[in-house]
Amino acid sequence: MSGRHVAADATTDLTLTVNGRETTLAVAPRTTLSDVLRDRLGLTGTHVGCEHGVCGMCTVLVDGEAARACLLFAVQCEGAEITTVEGLGSAGDQHPLQRAFSHHHALQCGFCTPGMLMSGYDLLAGGTYDEGTLAQDMSGVLCRCTGYRGILAAVADVAATHPDGVPAPRAAVPAALVGRVGGVSAGPVPETEEAPEAPAQVTVPSGPPTVTVDVEEALTSPIDDVWAVLADFERLAACLPGARMTADLGNDHYRGAAKVALGPVALAFDGLAHVVEHDPGEHVMRVLAQGADRGGSSTHAVIRLAAHATDVGGTTLRAGADVHLSGRIAQFGRALAGDVSRRLFEQFAAAVDEAARTGEAPHPSSGPGPLRLLLTAIRARLRGAFGR
Repeated sequence: MSGRHVAADATTDLTLTVNGRETTLAVAPRTTLSDVLRDRLGLTGTHVGCEHGVCGMCTVLVDGEAARACLLFAVQCEGAEITTVEGLGSAGDQHPLQRAFSHHHALQCGFCTPGMLMSGYDLLAGGTYDEGTLAQDMSGVLCRCTGYRGILAAVADVAATHPDGVPAPRAAVPAALVGRVGGVSAGPVPETEEAPEAPAQVTVPSGPPTVTVDVEEALTSPIDDVWAVLADFERLAACLPGARMTADLGNDHYRGAAKVALGPVALAFDGLAHVVEHDPGEHVMRVLAQGADRGGSSTHAVIRLAAHATDVGGTTLRAGADVHLSGRIAQFGRALAGDVSRRLFEQFAAAVDEAARTGEAPHPSSGPGPLRLLLTAIRARLRGAFGR
């Protein structure tokens, strides 16, 4: 932009390549790169914190080098190639760093996550990674939640699994790459991303689960009727709140779908379940399940069910689960997620009792909805906290 003079109240045309797409827009000379990315291109993954270049939240790549977007005027980037966190990878094609952050739960509120990802990529791609100085090398981005251990573990994990160099950004162009304040010329917006295909096989992540649930419920139905429900996977799936079976794949493998709507988080999962243990004599079963939604959330669970006859002709149903959460669904605190999971299992037990009593699958709308379950769990936690 050298040699070009623009009046303070005028605009000038700016052309740059953002996440693999050339874009031209009219900007005021004093507009920062962070404002252009967020307000003009809709790339809100570039977060703005201090606006003084201290916190590192707005870190992006400019011609392959990490830079603070809040300290750059957009006009300084004429002809440059910009990569934001949206260009690192997509929900359906995550970059190894994104997968590692999810695996190590290297995020809490998520505000620093884009800056950490871009700074971590710059460190690994620059060939200067040193495990001994990793904490210092990543100190240019501040974490509000002080969740540094998971972040450092994620970066170290990628360094170990890609010793010959970290893969390049996917340069995925998101659907948000359009001008929200006029003056933008860009190519056609790509179609909305398809939901990821359900997994081909069930895997369980290493490390401790996000939530461990252990619930015991007294059912009025006799054990043979209860086990008849548990032995029929289609009826069993219908007892799970918001879930349905979509295909019997044979060999104790089943495809299914589930909807979760907890407050602001609305997710639609496609997944796979594998019955790895089913003992009619002992009335116990164990199921491995996993699923993913198009927004990048994923769940993995090891579910254990056991039925025991009571002296009065009823059944005690015990349900336990080790649940691993990642993505938006992991935004709920562990305690609250545990409370909601327990409420869901309580609703499941009631639905099994109903199905055993009637001989039919429960009505889809029976029982409290997910939002009511969430509010009930919150009220219970508040009563416990305040002693009433």
